[in-house]
Amino acid sequence: MKEKETLLTQLADCVLNMEDEEAAGIAEEYIEEGYPAQEGILSGLVVGMNQAAELYEREEYFIPELLICSDAMYNGLDVLRPHLPRSEGEKKRQVVIGVVEGDTHDIGKNIVKIMLEAAGYEMVDLGRDVPPKSFVEKAKETGASVLALSTLMSTTMGNMEKIIRMLDAEGIRDQVKVVVGGAPVSQLFAEKIGADGYSENAVEAVKLIDRLMEA
Repeated sequence: MKEKETLLTQLADCVLNMEDEEAAGIAEEYIEEGYPAQEGILSGLVVGMNQAAELYEREEYFIPELLICSDAMYNGLDVLRPHLPRSEGEKKRQVVIGVVEGDTHDIGKNIVKIMLEAAGYEMVDLGRDVPPKSFVEKAKETGASVLALSTLMSTTMGNMEKIIRMLDAEGIRDQVKVVVGGAPVSQLFAEKIGADGYSENAVEAVKLIDRLMEA
């Protein structure tokens, strides 16, 4: 019998090392040992994807490598998802995610999206360089529970506040939680613009949104 921590490390390594064909086998072994699927996702696959994202940020990995890492993660997810407890496996609330207008850097947003999908959220991805109006319209159209706003450029941070003001003007601010993230963003900035939360990385983003939904 393999220790849980050993298998979690192997799941993370499969993602990080682009072993997309091996990931499913390790995930199956993890389940056969009777370990919890949710932990395999968040403490195994997601950890590996986060490590891959860090290598991308340091320009040690590039888009092709990151795509194979994503394939490995999804191969593992295909095995683990059916074993989630019913309360965790049911579709959770909808999250609209995107990079605000003026910024085309979307790798961080993509990692957050993958991890929220892994945690069971239904994701609506608006992409990058998204005008404030588009966020607000999509929130109204879908009735989403959360707007997740990202940017890597300090010059575009003002658009996050603009989105919140537009939600106020439309009378739906109290119907949707707004979370923000990205390199130039901070907890202090989130509080200043009236956001509901700030996350410094993708793993914390999942925890943050879980807390907001529970509340």
